[in-house]
Amino acid sequence: MKYRHKKNGELDLFKIRMSDAKLLRDAVTAISTLIDEGTFVIGPDGIKLRAMDPSRVAMVDFAMQKTTFDEYASDQETKICLNLGELLKLLKRAGKDEAVELYLDEGTGQFVITIRGKYIRTFRMPTLEASEEEQGLPKITFNAKVTLTTDGLRQSLEDVALVSDHVRIETDGEKLAMNAKGDIMGANIELKKGSDALLSVEATEPSKSTFPLSYLSEIVKAAVATSDIVTLEFSNDMPIRLDFKQTYDGTLVYYLAPRIEVE
Repeated sequence: MKYRHKKNGELDLFKIRMSDAKLLRDAVTAISTLIDEGTFVIGPDGIKLRAMDPSRVAMVDFAMQKTTFDEYASDQETKICLNLGELLKLLKRAGKDEAVELYLDEGTGQFVITIRGKYIRTFRMPTLEASEEEQGLPKITFNAKVTLTTDGLRQSLEDVALVSDHVRIETDGEKLAMNAKGDIMGANIELKKGSDALLSVEATEPSKSTFPLSYLSEIVKAAVATSDIVTLEFSNDMPIRLDFKQTYDGTLVYYLAPRIEVE
């Protein structure tokens, strides 16, 4: 395939093919947990996206390396902004063992999704104005680092969500505790060293912080599809970093601001 370029040197066209459409769909689902529109940066090494949710409470930092794809052609960096809800509708049309191809139509400026299986379906969707704002990562010193199974974290959050809309996460370096207190009920979850769910825990000092379950539960629920293991990093009353180890070559990291408790 030949790649024509504009006079100013910007890339006009790229082409990407993935035989496992579900993997791409699950990745977009995880991103769309926080944002409705996303600007993907497609470059020679792969695809990346970094964005904050509209309320600026949470951030997602996503990357999918070119080695994840069966075919990947892009010789320069370009930005494509898409409505993630509309993109998911199209990706959900791909069934098991069907491949998906993505490219930018340089003539119309439309994003093209082709699904190849028992028959070929081609969808076109408009691109939106790409954000020029470069999001920097939070500069935080974390005092606690805990690695556990993603499903273990999901189930624990489902438990505390029965009694409250927020959860306090804390560790003393020996165990991970999640506490919630509602108007009439409370819950305490403890994961100790040696348990099946808690893989490792370390802390330079006892650390705890409280987070809204409306964000945290949705983030973890969406990430379960592509991740078996998650590493939490946090400090006292500081944002938490959730690094979900991916089944593909790439990263999926979230930052979530704490809920400041008034004594």
